[in-house]
Amino acid sequence: MTLARQHRIQVVAHRGASEDAPEHTLAAYKKAIEDGADALECDVRLTADGHLVCVHDRRVNRTSNGRGAVSALELADLAALDFGSWKARDEAPDWEFGPDDRADTSVLTLERLLELVADAGRPVELAIETKHPTRWAGQVEERLLLLLKRFGLDAPASAADSPVRVMSFSARSLHRVRAASPTLPTVYLTQFLSPRLRDGRLPAGIRIAGPSLRIVRSHPGYVERLKRAGHQVHVWTVNDPADVDLCVELGIDAIITNRPGPVLRRLGR
Repeated sequence: MTLARQHRIQVVAHRGASEDAPEHTLAAYKKAIEDGADALECDVRLTADGHLVCVHDRRVNRTSNGRGAVSALELADLAALDFGSWKARDEAPDWEFGPDDRADTSVLTLERLLELVADAGRPVELAIETKHPTRWAGQVEERLLLLLKRFGLDAPASAADSPVRVMSFSARSLHRVRAASPTLPTVYLTQFLSPRLRDGRLPAGIRIAGPSLRIVRSHPGYVERLKRAGHQVHVWTVNDPADVDLCVELGIDAIITNRPGPVLRRLGR
């Protein structure tokens, strides 16, 4: 057994168990917890009236029966929309949307997701991605830290003790988080490998790299350089068995996946 196989890779449910249930809904996160995911990943955006909601796109058109930008809609507007039945139409023929699923497929606030994690009955971590650019700029991080404070999660004793981490493609967003809460772990997400960071460096103060699977496949040596620099590596979005095996081989620390159940089985858990 190689060393890579001995260390435990964290399995993170991307927008919940989003292959099985509509992304970012309570249904998807309940399924991820049921499947045994170690952590849940969510994207957060700020509504017009200051609530953090779990929605990936700038607009709600793709994942609901409504239209418009999240930042221009109030929570009550979003709560009136159906965030579930598109899945039955577009993606998962075995996903059935019934009248009883209304609460599980309504817009999900980050507060409700934090409650779900608190009530999970076992440790479940949370990887929260801030989406930028947005008209609310730094207010996103401000609201996020206030909400984490209410749950006693804003100031862990150390990064290693924190059940929550904040991720972003925006280094500025992560610097805001670090300035306000230095012990909260931060993850710098990258879709393409910039020449400036090719040597394994990350923006100042950030200890976790979040490269895309495309980067990891094309530049496996980059993972080695990140590791040599003392960084953890969390890869998104890993769904195929061959890519899971590649992550094991490279000693990746966390796999972010739409399929937490099958990935856990692939890892022999």
